[in-house]
Amino acid sequence: MQSYRSFYAILLLLAAPFALAQQETPSAPTVQTPASALTPGIGTLAAPPAALFPPVDKANFTADTPDTDTVNGFIHKLIGYDSKRVWQVQAILKTQAEGVSKVVVLINEQGKTAQDAQPLQFFTLPGGKFALINDVTPFGKDPFGDARKTLLARATGPSRGAASKDLLLVEFADFQCPHCKDAQETIEKLLKDYPNAHFVYQNFPLVQIHSETFKATAYSICVAKAGGDAKFFDFAKEVFERQAGLTPDGSEITLKDAVVKVGLDPASIAACAATPAVKAEIDAEIALAQELNVAGTPTLFVNGRGLSIASIPYATLKQLIDFQIAEDGPAPK
Repeated sequence: MQSYRSFYAILLLLAAPFALAQQETPSAPTVQTPASALTPGIGTLAAPPAALFPPVDKANFTADTPDTDTVNGFIHKLIGYDSKRVWQVQAILKTQAEGVSKVVVLINEQGKTAQDAQPLQFFTLPGGKFALINDVTPFGKDPFGDARKTLLARATGPSRGAASKDLLLVEFADFQCPHCKDAQETIEKLLKDYPNAHFVYQNFPLVQIHSETFKATAYSICVAKAGGDAKFFDFAKEVFERQAGLTPDGSEITLKDAVVKVGLDPASIAACAATPAVKAEIDAEIALAQELNVAGTPTLFVNGRGLSIASIPYATLKQLIDFQIAEDGPAPK
Protein backbone atom coordinates (compact mmCIF):
# COMPACT_ATOMS: atom_id res chain seq x y z
CA MET A 1 0.00 0.00 0.00
CA GLN A 2 1.21 3.50 -0.82
CA SER A 3 1.06 6.38 1.63
CA TYR A 4 0.99 9.96 0.38
CA ARG A 5 -0.33 11.77 3.42
CA SER A 6 2.48 11.12 5.92
CA PHE A 7 5.15 12.67 3.68
CA TYR A 8 3.02 15.70 2.88
CA ALA A 9 2.49 16.26 6.59
CA ILE A 10 6.25 16.34 7.18
CA LEU A 11 6.85 18.75 4.31
CA LEU A 12 4.08 21.02 5.51
CA LEU A 13 5.59 21.18 8.96
CA LEU A 14 9.04 21.90 7.56
CA ALA A 15 8.50 24.44 4.86
CA ALA A 16 4.99 24.78 3.47
CA PRO A 17 3.25 28.14 3.58
CA PHE A 18 0.01 26.71 4.94
CA ALA A 19 -1.25 24.71 7.89
CA LEU A 20 -3.03 21.36 7.96
CA ALA A 21 -6.79 21.39 8.53
CA GLN A 22 -9.05 18.67 9.85
CA GLN A 23 -10.38 16.07 7.50
CA GLU A 24 -12.49 12.95 7.70
CA THR A 25 -10.41 9.81 8.27
CA PRO A 26 -11.39 6.13 8.78
CA SER A 27 -10.11 5.63 12.54
CA ALA A 28 3.48 27.03 -9.01
CA PRO A 29 3.18 27.98 -12.04
CA THR A 30 6.98 28.54 -11.80
CA VAL A 31 8.83 25.44 -12.96
CA GLN A 32 12.29 24.78 -11.63
CA THR A 33 15.19 23.31 -13.57
CA PRO A 34 14.62 19.59 -14.29
CA ALA A 35 16.30 17.22 -11.87
CA SER A 36 18.70 15.99 -14.55
CA ALA A 37 20.17 19.50 -14.83
CA LEU A 38 20.68 20.05 -11.11
CA THR A 39 24.10 20.22 -9.57
CA PRO A 40 24.46 16.89 -7.71
CA GLY A 41 23.27 17.32 -4.16
CA ILE A 42 21.93 20.85 -4.65
CA GLY A 43 18.38 21.94 -5.40
CA THR A 44 17.70 24.77 -7.84
CA LEU A 45 19.14 27.92 -6.30
CA ALA A 46 19.10 31.62 -7.07
CA ALA A 47 21.72 32.33 -4.40
CA PRO A 48 25.14 30.78 -3.65
CA PRO A 49 24.66 27.40 -1.90
CA ALA A 50 26.89 28.44 0.97
CA ALA A 51 24.41 31.14 1.94
CA LEU A 52 21.59 28.65 2.40
CA PHE A 53 23.22 25.35 3.41
CA PRO A 54 26.27 24.03 5.22
CA PRO A 55 28.94 22.34 3.09
CA VAL A 56 28.29 18.82 1.80
CA ASP A 57 30.67 16.16 3.12
CA LYS A 58 31.39 13.53 0.46
CA ALA A 59 32.04 11.03 3.23
CA ASN A 60 28.26 11.02 3.88
CA PHE A 61 27.53 9.44 0.47
CA THR A 62 28.26 5.74 1.09
CA ALA A 63 25.24 4.03 -0.47
CA ASP A 64 25.17 2.88 -4.09
CA THR A 65 21.48 3.78 -4.45
CA PRO A 66 19.69 6.08 -4.75
CA ASP A 67 21.91 8.61 -6.49
CA THR A 68 21.60 12.33 -5.84
CA ASP A 69 19.92 12.90 -9.19
CA THR A 70 17.08 10.58 -8.19
CA VAL A 71 16.69 12.20 -4.78
CA ASN A 72 16.71 15.66 -6.36
CA GLY A 73 14.07 14.53 -8.84
CA PHE A 74 11.92 13.14 -6.03
CA ILE A 75 12.09 16.33 -3.95
CA HIS A 76 11.52 18.44 -7.05
CA LYS A 77 8.27 16.57 -7.79
CA LEU A 78 7.07 17.19 -4.25
CA ILE A 79 8.00 20.79 -3.51
CA GLY A 80 9.18 22.22 -6.82
CA TYR A 81 5.84 24.01 -7.29
CA ASP A 82 7.06 26.59 -4.75
CA SER A 83 9.98 28.55 -6.24
CA LYS A 84 10.88 29.94 -2.81
CA ARG A 85 11.82 26.52 -1.49
CA VAL A 86 15.27 25.09 -2.15
CA TRP A 87 17.01 21.99 -0.93
CA GLN A 88 20.31 20.18 -0.64
CA VAL A 89 20.96 16.45 -0.44
CA GLN A 90 23.14 16.20 2.63
CA ALA A 91 23.69 12.45 2.92
CA ILE A 92 22.89 9.10 1.30
CA LEU A 93 24.16 6.44 3.68
CA LYS A 94 24.28 2.67 3.78
CA THR A 95 22.42 1.04 6.67
CA GLN A 96 22.68 -2.37 8.31
CA ALA A 97 19.60 -3.50 6.37
CA GLU A 98 20.46 -4.85 2.92
CA GLY A 99 19.28 -2.50 0.20
CA VAL A 100 18.00 0.15 2.63
CA SER A 101 19.61 3.61 2.44
CA LYS A 102 19.27 6.57 4.76
CA VAL A 103 18.71 9.90 2.98
CA VAL A 104 19.04 13.32 4.60
CA VAL A 105 17.83 16.42 2.75
CA LEU A 106 18.00 19.99 4.00
CA ILE A 107 15.12 22.26 2.98
CA ASN A 108 15.35 26.03 3.10
CA GLU A 109 13.76 29.14 1.59
CA GLN A 110 15.27 31.85 -0.55
CA GLY A 111 16.49 34.73 1.57
CA LYS A 112 17.16 32.60 4.64
CA THR A 113 20.51 31.54 6.09
CA ALA A 114 22.12 28.14 6.49
CA GLN A 115 21.01 28.13 10.13
CA ASP A 116 17.36 28.17 8.97
CA ALA A 117 17.62 24.95 6.95
CA GLN A 118 15.36 22.15 8.18
CA PRO A 119 16.30 18.46 7.88
CA LEU A 120 14.14 15.82 6.23
CA GLN A 121 15.30 12.25 6.86
CA PHE A 122 13.88 9.14 5.22
CA PHE A 123 14.86 5.62 4.16
CA THR A 124 14.69 4.21 0.65
CA LEU A 125 13.72 0.55 0.35
CA PRO A 126 15.14 -2.24 -1.84
CA GLY A 127 14.10 -1.91 -5.46
CA GLY A 128 14.06 1.88 -5.36
CA LYS A 129 10.30 2.36 -5.79
CA PHE A 130 9.36 3.16 -2.20
CA ALA A 131 10.64 5.17 0.74
CA LEU A 132 9.85 4.98 4.43
CA ILE A 133 8.81 8.33 5.88
CA ASN A 134 6.62 7.41 8.86
CA ASP A 135 4.88 5.12 6.35
CA VAL A 136 5.70 3.58 2.98
CA THR A 137 5.43 6.18 0.21
CA PRO A 138 6.21 6.05 -3.54
CA PHE A 139 9.77 7.15 -4.34
CA GLY A 140 11.76 8.06 -7.43
CA LYS A 141 11.89 10.70 -10.13
CA ASP A 142 8.23 9.99 -10.95
CA PRO A 143 6.65 9.06 -7.60
CA PHE A 144 3.07 9.67 -8.80
CA GLY A 145 3.32 7.83 -12.11
CA ASP A 146 1.95 4.49 -10.93
CA ALA A 147 -1.04 6.11 -9.23
CA ARG A 148 -1.74 8.12 -12.38
CA LYS A 149 -1.80 4.93 -14.48
CA THR A 150 -4.03 3.19 -11.91
CA LEU A 151 -6.53 6.04 -11.91
CA LEU A 152 -6.52 6.34 -15.71
CA ALA A 153 -7.47 2.68 -15.90
CA ARG A 154 -9.75 2.24 -12.91
CA ALA A 155 -11.27 5.57 -11.87
CA THR A 156 -14.56 4.92 -13.64
CA GLY A 157 -16.95 6.94 -11.50
CA PRO A 158 -19.22 9.69 -12.87
CA SER A 159 -17.22 12.25 -14.80
CA ARG A 160 -17.47 15.65 -16.41
CA GLY A 161 -15.26 18.22 -18.05
CA ALA A 162 -12.90 17.67 -20.96
CA ALA A 163 -12.78 14.37 -22.82
CA SER A 164 -8.98 14.34 -22.69
CA LYS A 165 -7.44 12.90 -19.53
CA ASP A 166 -4.12 14.73 -19.86
CA LEU A 167 -5.22 16.63 -16.74
CA LEU A 168 -7.05 14.05 -14.65
CA LEU A 169 -8.67 15.18 -11.40
CA VAL A 170 -10.12 12.36 -9.28
CA GLU A 171 -11.92 13.17 -6.04
CA PHE A 172 -12.48 10.52 -3.38
CA ALA A 173 -15.37 11.70 -1.21
CA ASP A 174 -18.00 10.61 1.31
CA PHE A 175 -21.52 12.07 1.23
CA GLN A 176 -21.67 12.28 5.03
CA CYS A 177 -18.28 13.99 5.41
CA PRO A 178 -18.62 17.72 6.29
CA HIS A 179 -15.26 18.56 4.70
CA CYS A 180 -16.40 16.89 1.47
CA LYS A 181 -19.46 19.11 1.44
CA ASP A 182 -17.24 22.17 1.82
CA ALA A 183 -14.85 20.92 -0.87
CA GLN A 184 -17.51 20.90 -3.59
CA GLU A 185 -17.18 24.67 -3.95
CA THR A 186 -13.45 24.19 -4.53
CA ILE A 187 -14.13 21.54 -7.17
CA GLU A 188 -16.54 23.85 -8.99
CA LYS A 189 -13.95 26.64 -9.02
CA LEU A 190 -11.28 24.28 -10.34
CA LEU A 191 -13.47 23.09 -13.19
CA LYS A 192 -14.10 26.70 -14.21
CA ASP A 193 -10.42 27.60 -13.97
CA TYR A 194 -9.27 24.42 -15.75
CA PRO A 195 -11.70 23.71 -18.61
CA ASN A 196 -9.17 21.20 -19.94
CA ALA A 197 -9.57 19.02 -16.81
CA HIS A 198 -11.34 15.66 -16.84
CA PHE A 199 -12.97 15.27 -13.42
CA VAL A 200 -14.03 11.94 -11.90
CA TYR A 201 -15.98 11.48 -8.66
CA GLN A 202 -15.06 8.31 -6.79
CA ASN A 203 -17.09 7.19 -3.78
CA PHE A 204 -15.15 6.41 -0.64
CA PRO A 205 -17.83 5.86 2.02
CA LEU A 206 -16.24 5.81 5.48
CA VAL A 207 -18.64 3.24 6.84
CA GLN A 208 -16.73 2.90 10.11
CA ILE A 209 -17.70 6.40 11.21
CA HIS A 210 -20.73 7.37 9.10
CA SER A 211 -23.87 5.32 9.57
CA GLU A 212 -25.74 6.55 6.48
CA THR A 213 -22.94 6.94 3.96
CA PHE A 214 -23.32 3.46 2.47
CA LYS A 215 -26.99 4.07 1.72
CA ALA A 216 -26.25 7.48 0.20
CA THR A 217 -23.50 5.97 -1.94
CA ALA A 218 -25.78 3.16 -3.14
CA TYR A 219 -28.46 5.68 -4.12
CA SER A 220 -25.88 7.74 -6.02
CA ILE A 221 -24.72 4.75 -8.03
CA CYS A 222 -28.30 3.91 -8.98
CA VAL A 223 -29.03 7.52 -9.92
CA ALA A 224 -26.04 7.40 -12.28
CA LYS A 225 -27.30 4.12 -13.77
CA ALA A 226 -30.78 5.53 -14.31
CA GLY A 227 -29.98 9.07 -15.38
CA GLY A 228 -26.34 9.22 -16.39
CA ASP A 229 -23.46 11.30 -15.08
CA ALA A 230 -25.32 14.63 -15.29
CA LYS A 231 -28.09 13.34 -13.02
CA PHE A 232 -25.48 11.95 -10.63
CA PHE A 233 -23.86 15.35 -10.16
CA ASP A 234 -27.25 17.01 -9.69
CA PHE A 235 -28.10 14.36 -7.09
CA ALA A 236 -24.72 14.70 -5.34
CA LYS A 237 -25.26 18.45 -5.04
CA GLU A 238 -28.69 17.88 -3.50
CA VAL A 239 -27.36 15.31 -1.01
CA PHE A 240 -24.48 17.51 0.11
CA GLU A 241 -26.87 20.40 0.59
CA ARG A 242 -29.18 18.15 2.64
CA GLN A 243 -26.30 16.49 4.53
CA ALA A 244 -27.78 17.34 7.93
CA GLY A 245 -30.63 14.96 7.10
CA LEU A 246 -28.33 11.95 6.72
CA THR A 247 -29.24 10.46 10.09
CA PRO A 248 -30.56 7.00 10.99
CA ASP A 249 -34.06 8.45 11.25
CA GLY A 250 -33.88 10.91 8.37
CA SER A 251 -31.67 9.49 5.63
CA GLU A 252 -34.36 7.59 3.74
CA ILE A 253 -36.62 10.60 3.26
CA THR A 254 -33.60 12.85 2.61
CA LEU A 255 -32.31 10.61 -0.16
CA LYS A 256 -35.74 10.06 -1.70
CA ASP A 257 -36.37 13.80 -1.74
CA ALA A 258 -33.05 14.30 -3.53
CA VAL A 259 -34.03 11.65 -6.09
CA VAL A 260 -37.35 13.39 -6.73
CA LYS A 261 -35.56 16.74 -7.02
CA VAL A 262 -33.47 15.42 -9.94
CA GLY A 263 -36.51 13.95 -11.68
CA LEU A 264 -36.14 10.22 -11.03
CA ASP A 265 -38.38 7.63 -9.38
CA PRO A 266 -37.41 7.11 -5.70
CA ALA A 267 -38.97 3.63 -5.50
CA SER A 268 -36.91 2.24 -8.38
CA ILE A 269 -33.73 3.90 -7.10
CA ALA A 270 -34.29 2.47 -3.61
CA ALA A 271 -34.85 -1.01 -5.05
CA CYS A 272 -31.66 -0.75 -7.11
CA ALA A 273 -29.69 0.49 -4.09
CA ALA A 274 -30.56 -2.65 -2.13
CA THR A 275 -29.11 -5.09 -4.69
CA PRO A 276 -25.94 -7.16 -4.22
CA ALA A 277 -24.58 -5.80 -7.49
CA VAL A 278 -24.54 -2.26 -6.13
CA LYS A 279 -22.86 -3.43 -2.94
CA ALA A 280 -20.17 -5.07 -5.08
CA GLU A 281 -19.60 -1.78 -6.91
CA ILE A 282 -19.21 0.08 -3.63
CA ASP A 283 -16.78 -2.57 -2.37
CA ALA A 284 -14.71 -2.12 -5.55
CA GLU A 285 -14.58 1.66 -5.09
CA ILE A 286 -13.47 1.24 -1.48
CA ALA A 287 -10.82 -1.24 -2.60
CA LEU A 288 -9.43 1.26 -5.12
CA ALA A 289 -9.21 3.96 -2.45
CA GLN A 290 -7.48 1.56 -0.08
CA GLU A 291 -5.03 0.43 -2.76
CA LEU A 292 -4.02 4.05 -3.23
CA ASN A 293 -3.97 4.42 0.55
CA VAL A 294 -6.46 7.27 0.56
CA ALA A 295 -6.32 8.01 4.27
CA GLY A 296 -9.22 10.44 4.44
CA THR A 297 -11.80 12.45 2.59
CA PRO A 298 -11.84 14.64 0.63
CA THR A 299 -8.74 13.61 -1.31
CA LEU A 300 -8.11 14.98 -4.79
CA PHE A 301 -5.64 13.24 -7.10
CA VAL A 302 -4.05 15.52 -9.70
CA ASN A 303 -2.52 13.23 -12.33
CA GLY A 304 -1.85 10.72 -9.55
CA ARG A 305 -0.67 13.19 -6.92
CA GLY A 306 -2.89 12.86 -3.86
CA LEU A 307 -3.82 16.10 -2.09
CA SER A 308 -5.96 16.79 0.95
CA ILE A 309 -7.96 19.67 -0.49
CA ALA A 310 -9.51 20.49 2.89
CA SER A 311 -6.10 21.70 4.07
CA ILE A 312 -4.77 23.60 1.04
CA PRO A 313 -5.60 27.24 0.22
CA TYR A 314 -7.05 27.62 -3.25
CA ALA A 315 -4.13 29.68 -4.57
CA THR A 316 -1.68 26.99 -3.47
CA LEU A 317 -3.86 24.27 -4.97
CA LYS A 318 -3.73 26.06 -8.31
CA GLN A 319 0.04 26.35 -7.97
CA LEU A 320 0.27 22.60 -7.48
CA ILE A 321 -1.99 21.86 -10.45
CA ASP A 322 -0.06 24.24 -12.73
CA PHE A 323 3.15 22.55 -11.65
CA GLN A 324 1.77 19.08 -12.39
CA ILE A 325 0.54 20.20 -15.81
CA ALA A 326 4.03 21.45 -16.67
CA GLU A 327 5.69 18.32 -15.31
CA ASP A 328 3.47 15.51 -16.54
CA GLY A 329 2.74 15.86 -20.22
CA PRO A 330 0.03 13.86 -22.00
CA ALA A 331 -1.68 10.92 -20.34
CA PRO A 332 0.16 7.65 -21.00
CA LYS A 333 -1.60 5.36 -23.44
